[in-house]
Amino acid sequence: MVFKKLLSAFGVGGPTVDTVLVNPNTRPGLALDGRVNLVGGDAPAAIEQIVVGLVTRVEMESGDGEYAGVMEFHRLPVSGAFELAPKQQLSIPFQLPVPWETPITDVYGQRLHGMTMGLRTEVAVARAVDKSDLDQVNVHPLPVQERILDAFARLGFRFKGADLERGHIRGVHQTLPFYQEIEFFAAPQYAQVINEVELTFVTSPQGIEVVLECDKRGGFLSAGHDVFGRYTVAHTDADRVDWVQVVDGWLQQTTSHYGGLRAQGFGAPQGFGAPPGYGAPHGYPTQHGHGGHGHGHGHGHGGHGRGVGMGGIVAGAALGAVGGMVAGEMIEDAVEGDFAEDWGFGGDEE
Repeated sequence: MVFKKLLSAFGVGGPTVDTVLVNPNTRPGLALDGRVNLVGGDAPAAIEQIVVGLVTRVEMESGDGEYAGVMEFHRLPVSGAFELAPKQQLSIPFQLPVPWETPITDVYGQRLHGMTMGLRTEVAVARAVDKSDLDQVNVHPLPVQERILDAFARLGFRFKGADLERGHIRGVHQTLPFYQEIEFFAAPQYAQVINEVELTFVTSPQGIEVVLECDKRGGFLSAGHDVFGRYTVAHTDADRVDWVQVVDGWLQQTTSHYGGLRAQGFGAPQGFGAPPGYGAPHGYPTQHGHGGHGHGHGHGHGGHGRGVGMGGIVAGAALGAVGGMVAGEMIEDAVEGDFAEDWGFGGDEE
């Protein structure tokens, strides 16, 4: 018995954990449902707590440059203390709310290059090695986010990549310690004005702050510089707006001399109506509190169907893996094993 306790302290013959998600596909503001399945080891185990959390890969700046690390940004206690008997099988259900500001990882079934996301399960075992599990999570855009991404594609912008930057955007209310940047190469009609555009969504239950950062080209007597624009849209705007026209207007306004105001709170274009509620494509969970009338079919703006633009431009990009903070602290050792590296959770210097 003493030998078994010694082995258990080193993780040999201890309990095993396997978390199973009902559906790994989700959206900001929804929830992830699943079960934490435990099997007891060779000896009784005193479980101190079980916690699940979302982890992703975040870029940070330091005095020596930029580096990436794994961060857990949202967690939920699943269970308190209890004793797990030898070989006992236990299944604990949970429902983890997905924060509204959770970054997008997938568009039309394609992983955005540079994005990673996973659900980490941590089982704290008294006087023994803690156990953990990691499951891939796919975060799909909300309808209004999807329409805006599609509009960039229809305007001719080419997807470059996406990443998460640690920090806060001035003048924008954030609840998470990082923000997502979705990068595009300039469309031909903008190529003489800008090199690239970075798009950021900061989402809340009421709507979305859209932040544009344009890398503006220099002129004969002026140097190139970044210009910013900030716009507000409601979730209910998704199906009542010509988003190509709206995004084109945003870009023109941002790159004009008004863009030099650097995100001073430009309002949303006027005339947005309040359409019926929106739903989700088949196979994905629906947004709570809204009707489900089939987001994923043609929307009637100028006769275009959704899914052709953005879906096409990310399909050709190298697919990212899954990727990766609690209370803003980096947890480099939060994920382990070859599968974590395959998903893109490894930190690196740049």
